[in-house]
Amino acid sequence: MIFKSLIKPKETLTTLSENATLADALTTLEDSGYRCVPVLDPTGTIFRGNIYKMHLYRHKSRGGDMSLPVTALLKNATKFISINSSFYTVFFTIRDLPYIAVLDSENHFYGILTHNSLLKLLAEAWNVNKGSYVITVRVLDERGDLSTISKEITRYTQIVNVISLNPHGDETKEILFTLPADVDEGKLQKIIKRLKRRGFEVSEIESLHA
Repeated sequence: MIFKSLIKPKETLTTLSENATLADALTTLEDSGYRCVPVLDPTGTIFRGNIYKMHLYRHKSRGGDMSLPVTALLKNATKFISINSSFYTVFFTIRDLPYIAVLDSENHFYGILTHNSLLKLLAEAWNVNKGSYVITVRVLDERGDLSTISKEITRYTQIVNVISLNPHGDETKEILFTLPADVDEGKLQKIIKRLKRRGFEVSEIESLHA
């Protein structure tokens, strides 16, 4: 479920009615400075899609009729999520968009979730401001690896955050552990030594002190 605090509600947004012309849309986008805005039905409750400044410029530069309704250049009409959507649904739907439209339980336009808001949430989850080091351990993704590594690290300290990635597209995985702020260089080296003794490859160490 999306945190409502991350959503910009409809009342705070610049939107356009589907009855607006392309000329109206271009004026609105130029005045607001946005590269795109949501287009709604005349009641302001149904999401119709997005209108992009670049598409308006392209249409105008080719001698296109700017008195046409804004619906002539609508994009992303099917790009929306429910306010109750899972995090994974949100993440994979928004990745190529500046924002994603959010609908309420009655499928009415509720607001938008911006790309920047989602990145901010991920940054906060990463606990960068509360960590000392991030150590990356490369594994073959065998059963029990995560449990074993976590057990070895917690001999010395708690784990602030952990995330598993597959950046190489092969059978290996990289598990990134964020250690708390009170971990110093000495304790870090003990952890690394312990992991290597157990046969784990520490492929990268990043200091968050800077």
